[in-house]
Amino acid sequence: MFPRRLPEMDANPRYAAKRDSASRVILHDLWPLNEIDRSTQKFPCCLVWTPLPVVSWLAPFVGHVAICTEDGTIVDFSGDNMIRVGQLFYGAVARYYQVDRQQCCFARNFGGHTCNQGYQHAQFGTAISWDDAVQVSRRNFEDRNFNIFSCNGHSFAANCLNRLAYGGSMNWNMINIGALIMCKGKWVSGWSILRSFLPFIGMLFFGYLMFGWAFPIVLFSFFLLSFGWYVFRSYYFKIEDED
Repeated sequence: MFPRRLPEMDANPRYAAKRDSASRVILHDLWPLNEIDRSTQKFPCCLVWTPLPVVSWLAPFVGHVAICTEDGTIVDFSGDNMIRVGQLFYGAVARYYQVDRQQCCFARNFGGHTCNQGYQHAQFGTAISWDDAVQVSRRNFEDRNFNIFSCNGHSFAANCLNRLAYGGSMNWNMINIGALIMCKGKWVSGWSILRSFLPFIGMLFFGYLMFGWAFPIVLFSFFLLSFGWYVFRSYYFKIEDED
């Protein structure tokens, strides 16, 4: 793998000064975002999530993820060679997480990195703004085949955040994107909570009445196998974010 930082650059005070100066310029250039508008589905600089038909009925924490531009427009990788703009393919947004742009590395040149992984970030591909990252990732995923188990909306969002080195990390993947939204995301409304969990509760209750304890045991096993596959795919067989 690539080294995290060129040693001579870390030791060079002139490089550090340039990096700090670049950081101040980038942060100064971040204009204010519009307010989140749930009624019109506008979520500036957000990751958005919605439950998947059938799949989320079996595992309610599994869903579909997209990313939004600075003006709140949804950009959704939802099918083979297909990027949908303006709305989610699988339904209205149920949960969202607004990304703090001040934790992104907008590198206009190699000396402008504000993250601690300048060399790896440059090798992966950088962006000069949030929308630039979304558009570059969009062009990259327009030629990819959609696969719910390996190349999906989570992969698309991870590619964008890696291009921005969000939070100083270049290791965004399906697992930590999902965890970020589930742990820190906000629900759009009470109805969003109901439509995310009610089908699962109904199916669990119906399955128990029909098959007894065998049904929840099989369902739990399905959940564990699915989660295990995503962990394996994200950490031991990583190719979805490579250009």
